[in-house]
Amino acid sequence: VALGIRYAVDNGAKIINMSFGKGFSPNKVWVDDAIQYAQSKGVLLIHAAGNDASDNDVVDNFPTPHLNDHTVATNFITVGASGSGRQSSKVANFSNYGRREVDLFAPGVQIYSTVPGGNKYGSASGTSMAAPVVTGVAALVLSYYPDLSAQQLKMVLEKTAVPMQDSMVNKPGTDDKVPFSELSVTGGIVNAYKALKMAD
Repeated sequence: VALGIRYAVDNGAKIINMSFGKGFSPNKVWVDDAIQYAQSKGVLLIHAAGNDASDNDVVDNFPTPHLNDHTVATNFITVGASGSGRQSSKVANFSNYGRREVDLFAPGVQIYSTVPGGNKYGSASGTSMAAPVVTGVAALVLSYYPDLSAQQLKMVLEKTAVPMQDSMVNKPGTDDKVPFSELSVTGGIVNAYKALKMAD
């Protein structure tokens, strides 16, 4: 993970999609150093929240922006998966969530994309599909406004996430109804149009 981040930064990436995660982090200092290296180079990291229907405020899904030196990386976005259909299922039932640790949501159910094996396509679900949606929106915004810093780009994406006002949704993994606003920092879903308007 650490070497992958460094490789991408050294080869000109300005945004890195991180569709992976785990519940433990051996040699965390190596990954933390790579996150800080990306931050020093102005690179935004966009990480999938995880697919365990768990609360990232309580259970870590590494890597996280919380570094061993007790600082918090400012170039890091964590993405949950929004669903489709009825209002109560607007959050994917598998998605991790967190009022403090998940920044926003993006579509992550039955996303049609490339799959391994050559020129192939298929549908898949997961926060690993939601994070690339946010990454794509970030890349779109940065392509028009290339002077934005990683922190400004993060702010734009978060400030323009569209809340589902007064919406009660199924808490992932349960039938309990909770306000959508309680499942992430922004309580919203990424929105490309609004992000471009704010960047302008």
